[in-house]
Amino acid sequence: MKTRNILLLVTLAIILCASLAVHAQDGSSKPVLPAAASAPIAITSATTPLELARAAYIAQGGEKFKNLKSMVLIGTANLYPPNSTQSIPGQFVIVTAGTRVHLEVNAAPMFVLKQIYDGQNSYSSIPNVPPLPPPTKFGLPVLAKFDQPGYTVTALPDANSGKVKQRAFRITDADGNATDFFIDPATARVGKYQTQLNGYTFGTEIKKMKEVDGVLVPYAFSQRLEMQQGAAFAEYNVKDVKLNQALGDDVFVIPN
Repeated sequence: MKTRNILLLVTLAIILCASLAVHAQDGSSKPVLPAAASAPIAITSATTPLELARAAYIAQGGEKFKNLKSMVLIGTANLYPPNSTQSIPGQFVIVTAGTRVHLEVNAAPMFVLKQIYDGQNSYSSIPNVPPLPPPTKFGLPVLAKFDQPGYTVTALPDANSGKVKQRAFRITDADGNATDFFIDPATARVGKYQTQLNGYTFGTEIKKMKEVDGVLVPYAFSQRLEMQQGAAFAEYNVKDVKLNQALGDDVFVIPN
């Protein structure tokens, strides 16, 4: 495999890590309004974008989702370079706690990656790869902030997913970072989300999810990264999940 394709797969793995990171509540977060943790919202054609976001937030686990302190995902992956139908099998581990992330992807002999973001600084075991983006800027963590100051929720056109017409909305932060969410109107569960990042279009489709300690966790999902060279594609299957477990400080220490 060419070096460029390896770096593109690394980029995909890095964005995967950030887009699934948990949101750990800090003292500056605005408390969730009581309505945000109430009974599920019935979605109709008249449901506003803000109500759609609130419904998706509740379906994701509400305050339990927002107050997650840590998450560990372990599983397998099939990575597809641009314009290739041949996958590269591997394993992955993602450890997140608030803004801190530890990612490992082992797709030997093609590449083995370790990436750490300690909340301020990034480290990569492979030189010249894009830095790990702050994990609270896009993806599922944004859903936990939909009603906080500085975030706006706007409408998007509905989208078809098989026989289901998904309702859609966009959450944008004060810096202009935006994530588009597509939800099943029957359950309010997020089926897909996508964003623009560093000139790329990046999307995640959740194929299977399970409730773990009151929080929905993606167990099978695919990701697609659109680029001028073509689309890089990856399929992930989670085998083990650990939520809110104590993590050693050394997990997020950047090597010297």
